[in-house]
Amino acid sequence: MGQPTPATDDGWWRSAVIYQVYVRSFADGDGDGTGDLAGVRARLPYLAELGVDALWFNPWYRSPMKDGGYDVADYRAVDPAFGNLAEAEKLIAEARELGIRTLVDIVPNHVSDQHPWFRAALAGGPERELFHFRPGRGEHGELPPNDWQSEFGGPAWTRLPDGDWYLHLFAPEQPDLNWAHPAVRQEHEDILRFWFERGVAGVRIDSAALLVKHPELPDVTEGRDPHPYVDRDELHDVYRAWRAVADEYGAVFVGEVWLPDAERFARYLRPDELHTAFNFSFMSCPWDAARLRRSIDDTLAEHAPVGAPATWVLCNHDVTRTVTRYGRADTGFDFATKAFGTPTDLALGTRRARAAALLSLALPGVVYVYQGEELGLPEADIPLDRIEDPMHARSGGTDPGRDGCRVPLPWAAGEPHAGFGGEPWLPQPDGWAAYAADRQAEDPGSMLRLYREAVRLRPVFGDGPPTWLPAPDGVLAFARADALCVVNLSDTSVDLPAHSALLLAGGPLDTAGRLPRDTAVWLRA
Repeated sequence: MGQPTPATDDGWWRSAVIYQVYVRSFADGDGDGTGDLAGVRARLPYLAELGVDALWFNPWYRSPMKDGGYDVADYRAVDPAFGNLAEAEKLIAEARELGIRTLVDIVPNHVSDQHPWFRAALAGGPERELFHFRPGRGEHGELPPNDWQSEFGGPAWTRLPDGDWYLHLFAPEQPDLNWAHPAVRQEHEDILRFWFERGVAGVRIDSAALLVKHPELPDVTEGRDPHPYVDRDELHDVYRAWRAVADEYGAVFVGEVWLPDAERFARYLRPDELHTAFNFSFMSCPWDAARLRRSIDDTLAEHAPVGAPATWVLCNHDVTRTVTRYGRADTGFDFATKAFGTPTDLALGTRRARAAALLSLALPGVVYVYQGEELGLPEADIPLDRIEDPMHARSGGTDPGRDGCRVPLPWAAGEPHAGFGGEPWLPQPDGWAAYAADRQAEDPGSMLRLYREAVRLRPVFGDGPPTWLPAPDGVLAFARADALCVVNLSDTSVDLPAHSALLLAGGPLDTAGRLPRDTAVWLRA
């Protein structure tokens, strides 16, 4: 077993750079085409050289993989495709020796339909109370119990042969747990302790605002307040109990909380609840200076009353990759932007992604980097017969799903499958080797080298909030400590503000020493 995290909090998480590892696509250590913990362990020196403070792992638990591991069958076992528990403990310990902490993903809203609890529930055992089973509506119970819709499309209910229906806000293979039952709460507190005892430094909470449901499961009618299953007040009792467990180990939480109400969002970040929550408004912004500045200001204002650090993220395992998104006419976050055949200017997207990286890393708080973003990977087009994401099937084929941002990474340009390992579980596009990490490590102008240098230099911005500086329309410019960040989102080159040194540039200045469009720089004041 790894060494437990000491029950102290040095605040490392308030300004950390955290790298998201989607294990299945990171690196294949045994040559079977699926990424695994052996592959991650072999690449720990790469992650240490990148300079990240922690790794957040998407679920590595035993799972039928009907939703990329978010259908968990056993929280205390590593899926055999990835390795085993002993190897996870070694990974946690080896990363910590390199100064890298580990965060794991907890999925509290639902489990797999192969979880022992649900299998016992189907057999008519008392475990049925741990889920949401209801009779149907209609003359013969042929209609779902209410009008709730799955996040993946279609009704959020599946009927069983005995006539009853069960609730699943996601895929049918992911039955929702009943968080009104004390056994559900106790089990999850025990799961937290299980992983904290193995040295895990924190937990990312999936779908963190969806757990608690109205006991009567009413229809979602227009204007219903409060919502029957989103952001229920009772949920805060759950997270206060979790926080007490985390404080025993000095561990931290980051919640996946999608809420439009800033005040409601901030409630999750009170001192006795979650440490941080993902900020999705920044990721959702189009490439527009005014909207990005408003998102930054609003985010910092939301977090200020509760003293929590903001988080900044450009992409994750559910979102179209940054290079592709910023290379499209509509660069806002919208699953519709993943439509088949949407044209993309990758050169434009790459310039903007480089600038966005410098912008996010210059802001106060926590930055998350999804694997492959540091390589400038674009979204991949997956052949229809190779798509695995259930969003594709549940949408009737209109949504290509999320597999395009989950394609296995290219490590070595001259090796088969770009050095990933065996033949990848998702096909790598033609030309994928051009993005290989070994090639980029030798290129001073590569995306990888930019990320490494930015992470190294990030401390020059200190700990304080940004002070916005006068700037032309379409330009973001702010100071923190004695460093400046300038991002040009306008249509023309602009003069740089007064400075003593150029610290880092997302691209070359023009021949007159001006900052070109879609480019960012860090300056010494």
